[in-house]
Amino acid sequence: MSSGDESRRPNPLPSALVSNLQSVLAARRPPPPEDAGATAAVAETSATAPAADDAPSKPVVLLTCAGGIQSPGLAALVDALVKGGRCDVHVCAPESDKPVCGHYITIRETVSATSVDFTGAKAFEISGTPVDCISLGLSGRLFAWSAPALVISGINAGPNCGYEMFHSSAVAAAREALMCGVPSIAISLNWKKDETKDSDFKDAAGLCLPLIHAALADIEKGTFLSGCLLNIGVPSSPAANKGFKLTKQSICSPAQSWQAVSTSRPTPASHFMGMHQSLGIQLAQLGKDASAAGAARRGNTQRKTVEVESVAAAGKPETREVVKKFFRAEFVEKLHEGLDEDIDLRALENGFICVTPLSIHGCVEPELETPASDWLSAALAVDKEKEASPVVAEEQDATDVAEEKESPAT
Repeated sequence: MSSGDESRRPNPLPSALVSNLQSVLAARRPPPPEDAGATAAVAETSATAPAADDAPSKPVVLLTCAGGIQSPGLAALVDALVKGGRCDVHVCAPESDKPVCGHYITIRETVSATSVDFTGAKAFEISGTPVDCISLGLSGRLFAWSAPALVISGINAGPNCGYEMFHSSAVAAAREALMCGVPSIAISLNWKKDETKDSDFKDAAGLCLPLIHAALADIEKGTFLSGCLLNIGVPSSPAANKGFKLTKQSICSPAQSWQAVSTSRPTPASHFMGMHQSLGIQLAQLGKDASAAGAARRGNTQRKTVEVESVAAAGKPETREVVKKFFRAEFVEKLHEGLDEDIDLRALENGFICVTPLSIHGCVEPELETPASDWLSAALAVDKEKEASPVVAEEQDATDVAEEKESPAT
């Protein structure tokens, strides 16, 4: 058949479909040359348009706290940062108190994230550990931003000095951020029962705020310390502190006391029970502890008789006794003697705010000690200048007023 016959062959497609296809193809054609400039202008306008509402306009600070989403230390730190106005505050904290989980991370189990109301901050409570919180927060799955400028773990109740850093969930969370390439700070208050008050967290946050602002400024300039995190310890009476001191990590390990208990009942993970529980719960706790002591005196055993298959020649089943015991460990305070003045524990006990640089592996390398010392001195100097500037301005205004009064009228 000739080509002319083919051109006269009827189109098998419906006319309406052909019309729609032609419209779509026409819409996809490139613009004519005279419209290219307008298209470029539109593209440039889109590139320079402001970010979406959920995108942060200030440096992002991601917070977590081993004490949990409802801890007073976290609330005090969020309040201080929000009022400071230098950063956008995001919170990703455990739903409950998890102070001594170390670097535990949840694998192959579902972790939930539930939004929580925090004035001035976007917050989620996580059904995992503090390290889970930081890992999830940095994953890009929870928040709109790609990465925060700074991660802060705190303010946590109890010191994180010496080898306590290996148990501490607070330091582990900051270490997780450092491992991911994000600068981090861990802050703790040297909580002492019957001495420290919840209001001391607010004072601790105010004391640490200048260092946080200095860190953010240097992070933006690319001059902040690299290869280490800052472990800040605030003394038990923050308002009576003796100032900041750059310290070294001690080699002291926390003392543990193992006690026999009657059952495997769950107990609070920290020894700060008195500040959170009601009197009735405390009395019940005392009763249970008394039962535990009685159980320990009776031999501290729970016996169960089980039958097992025997391979004896007689072929008869034999019985054996299975002994199951329950214990509970708690940290106890101990005196530290013979420590140098620049050791974290000694400085904290003497009333100083200790600032200890820590690498991922623990003690910081000697070559980082001098840069850390220089950075701390510069940060504190800037803060002192800011404090002094209003005073100088007031004195200058008073001098000008006095000169005006002394000058003769013209």
